[in-house]
Amino acid sequence: MSRIVMRFTGVGGQGVLLAGEIFAAAKIKEGGFGVKTATYTSQVRGGATVVDIQLDDKEIFYPYAIDGQIDFMLSVADVSYQQFKNGVKEGGTIVIEPNLVHPTEEDRKKWNIIEIPIITIAKEEVGNVITQSVVALAIANTYTNALDEKLLIETMLSKVPPRFHELNKKAYELGKKYAKEAIAKA
Repeated sequence: MSRIVMRFTGVGGQGVLLAGEIFAAAKIKEGGFGVKTATYTSQVRGGATVVDIQLDDKEIFYPYAIDGQIDFMLSVADVSYQQFKNGVKEGGTIVIEPNLVHPTEEDRKKWNIIEIPIITIAKEEVGNVITQSVVALAIANTYTNALDEKLLIETMLSKVPPRFHELNKKAYELGKKYAKEAIAKA
């Protein structure tokens, strides 16, 4: 695997940022290098948040993603999308929650914008909005092929209480399903 740089954005309290922690932990478990750096704006709850994830087989010497080198971004809040989108390289993929994120026509020309209703999937199909981080995890891995799916799911399950394992497995499968459908349409 070559180097993959991802960015997840939301607002404080949404929980999507957990996906970054899971990616980094899984890459390390695989024997590679994974770094997650999170930034919270001054308004912790409701303020823009971003987590950058770097995965590489070689040692990572700088913990922050460099704007213009991000391959993939996922955003579930417009405030953070607007603030952090320019870090994605031209032609990169940005998955958005279409009910909450509003890209311009210029954005659609610059990046591969994919609309997947992440929060709706978590809330209505999984039955628990908190699982949106796992839906996002599955979408990101389906698009980037960053890690072995079995290892990623195993790492994800190690981060949640056992009573929520089945719910999170369902969230992962739904995220993967929606990502595959979006890829097939493109």
